[in-house]
Amino acid sequence: MKNNKVLFISQGAIIAALYVALTHISNMAGLASGAVQIRLSEALTILPVFTPAAIPGLFIGCLISNLTTGCIPWDIVGGSMATLIGALGTYALRNHSYAAPVPPILANMIIVPFVLAYAYQFEGTIPYFMLTVGIGEVICCGIMGMLLMTALKRHSRSINWAH
Repeated sequence: MKNNKVLFISQGAIIAALYVALTHISNMAGLASGAVQIRLSEALTILPVFTPAAIPGLFIGCLISNLTTGCIPWDIVGGSMATLIGALGTYALRNHSYAAPVPPILANMIIVPFVLAYAYQFEGTIPYFMLTVGIGEVICCGIMGMLLMTALKRHSRSINWAH
């Protein structure tokens, strides 16, 4: 029992750290913010399929990323909530892994455009931002996330996931 709690906390912390590191890499490349966002860290949103420790890990990772990359308060809250909602949805669909990327894609497509339009006051409409954010999320969560899931499933017997 105690070891499972340690494993849960450790995996959540590692996932948060990976999320932050990958977001900073995307940010240095100029991909992590703006109307079209390609956050490499969003590929990790597939991890709740494997462990519930990914839920707080992704949320905390996104929160720290948004705090440390210069996001404004509405983005810190809105973006982090979108990641949390997406992670919860992915966990709910863990037995239907082919659909697992859908919740983070939808959560970000619905929440982030309002942040871009009203908090940052970017030029464009909500439907336009839904399209641009959606494209980035499909690339990161849908394509890269599914590639990550395929690789992890191949090695799942050798990984001790917290449950």
